[in-house]
Amino acid sequence: MRYTVSAPGAPIRAGICLPASKSISNRALILHALAHGRLTPCNLSDCDDTRVMVRALQGNPEHIDIMAAGTAMRFLTAYLSVTPGTRIITGTQRMQQRPIRILADALRQLGADIEYVGNEGFPPLRITGTELRGNEISLAGNVSSQYISALLMIGAVLPEGLRLHLTGNIISRPYIDLTLRLMRDFGGHAEWISASSITVSPGGYRDVPFTVESDWSAASYWYQIMALKGYEERRAGHTAELADGKGSSGIELRGLFRHSYQGDSRGAEIFSRLGVHTEYTDEGVRLTHQGMPVARLEEDMVDIPDLAQTFVVTCCLMNIPFRFTGLQSLRIKETDRIAALIAELRKLGYAVRSEQDSILLWDGERCPADAAPVIATYEDHRMAMAFAPACIVLPQIEIDEPQVVSKSYPAYWEDLKLAGFRI
Repeated sequence: MRYTVSAPGAPIRAGICLPASKSISNRALILHALAHGRLTPCNLSDCDDTRVMVRALQGNPEHIDIMAAGTAMRFLTAYLSVTPGTRIITGTQRMQQRPIRILADALRQLGADIEYVGNEGFPPLRITGTELRGNEISLAGNVSSQYISALLMIGAVLPEGLRLHLTGNIISRPYIDLTLRLMRDFGGHAEWISASSITVSPGGYRDVPFTVESDWSAASYWYQIMALKGYEERRAGHTAELADGKGSSGIELRGLFRHSYQGDSRGAEIFSRLGVHTEYTDEGVRLTHQGMPVARLEEDMVDIPDLAQTFVVTCCLMNIPFRFTGLQSLRIKETDRIAALIAELRKLGYAVRSEQDSILLWDGERCPADAAPVIATYEDHRMAMAFAPACIVLPQIEIDEPQVVSKSYPAYWEDLKLAGFRI
């Protein structure tokens, strides 16, 4: 399947009900299961990753296929290690190429019974749940925060709790803090005891009512749309309208919190440098474009790697040179996102480069663009959603395999239509 996406000619005025946060939903589901709760969390995400999590936690299946859901693979690997029964957990071909050894080894140190069904160090896994007697482990701080979160969440149900020591540079700290906050919301006791160590007290969790916030990662695509629309209106010479806000675009995003648990909420501040103003309301946020964007953008994205694609594409289309660091985790996401971004942006005429497997940069260099570019999505939802708004600057954009958005934002294309996009 392929979509051709065209932008509305008029200013964009829309009210969008964002999907619930996948990150919060999946953590809340694990904590709810560990609490043996009956009060199912409200406003759960309806994306693929959360659907497979719900399915895995219901009915106690012996064979669990989490498809392409990396979060579910990591969280369930830890959860199944402390849950009675023997199960095999697997996923797509790409999932079977994503490493799991670091988490499996850490769980084995605590006493977990985990076997590799296929290639050593990769899913599928055969896990037999047992009581884990270990209570202290060390882990490199630059591994995926999902490994760390998976271990922290089960720490409260271990007989002696858990002490987790992180060595070296700690990446994605906001995701770790998100996990700790949610653990406390469910009655757990966990805290940083130093800059690199966390202690989780034994005692388990409580069955509590919980409502999931909307997803700031999903919000980033609407911030991108507002930034690009402002850029395009400036190019068209509508500077007077932009100065007083009359006749310009405005987007309302519902369900976002001013004081959010989500690290990706920091994207609002970065987008302010690209001319997007955020006004918090009782229902969420209202976006308008105000002021001039920066001439160059440099940012360490070690704590917000899921926003990298959005900012890379946005800056290229706004002709803003950039240097983004801290992107080492992008190589092991749904696809190699660094390679994918470089390849697809070349189709649009932008020569983006990488350095040290953790940096993406663009100094304004252009290259010949494809006559009719088709953006490959690499089974990666964020590739589709980050490139679709390019149609605001280009005459149109073609997106291959657009259904991949179901992983985190199933209603994305319908919401674009509500905002006046033609698909």
